[in-house]
This record gives sequence, structure tokens and C-alpha cells, in this order.
Amino acid sequence: MAQIKNETAYRVALQRIDELLPLVDDTTPTNDKNYIELDMIADLVEEYEMEHYPISTPSLVDTLKLRMYEMGLTQAKLAELLGISAARISEIISCKGEPSLKTGREMCRKLNIDPAIVLGL
Repeated sequence: MAQIKNETAYRVALQRIDELLPLVDDTTPTNDKNYIELDMIADLVEEYEMEHYPISTPSLVDTLKLRMYEMGLTQAKLAELLGISAARISEIISCKGEPSLKTGREMCRKLNIDPAIVLGL
């Protein structure tokens, strides 16, 4: 199959996806020409984006800061929620320390953070 080779072709493909989206929905048969074209172009765009616009895994610190923002928590409240001292959460957030296994489990459970992020994978 062909591939998107430059930014201009990428922009054209995105525009075509925008044109096709109103024509395809969950009830569209998989043998419909618009469905097939949308599926093919979406695959090409995905391949191009993975190469030219990769999204890296977020760090634990970035994820903790996001959760604190989303949940309206201060560092002190986060420490209380996780059952650790404010000084300990400060060490983790400033990258001077890593969470213990118990704290990591609590982060996963109480903050809904993926274990791979907690483990740095």
C-alpha cells in the first residue's frame, strides 16, 4: 500500500477524512466505498503520525501533577490520600525519590494511574 510521504499529503489526507466522516457511521456496511476509503486513509494517517508525531509515555511526575489538577489536590492532600508524608510526596514529585511498592499500588488504585507509568515502563 502507498504511504504518506510529506506534510502536504498528510494535510490533504486529514481533509479527506473530515469529508468522509459525515458519510460513515456505525451502521455503514463495511463494503461501502466511503467506509473502505476512510479506513484506508485513516491507516495511512496513523502510520505517518506514529513516525512524525510520536506520543511518548507520560512520566509519573507529569501524571501525578495532572491528577492533582484534575482532583483539585494539593501536595499535602495527595500525601494524605496516599497515606504518606508530605515530605515523601515532595521527594517523588521533585524526582528525588521513587514511590515504594505500597505507595505505587495506592497511586494505581486511588488515582487511576496505569501501573506501567508508576513503574516507569
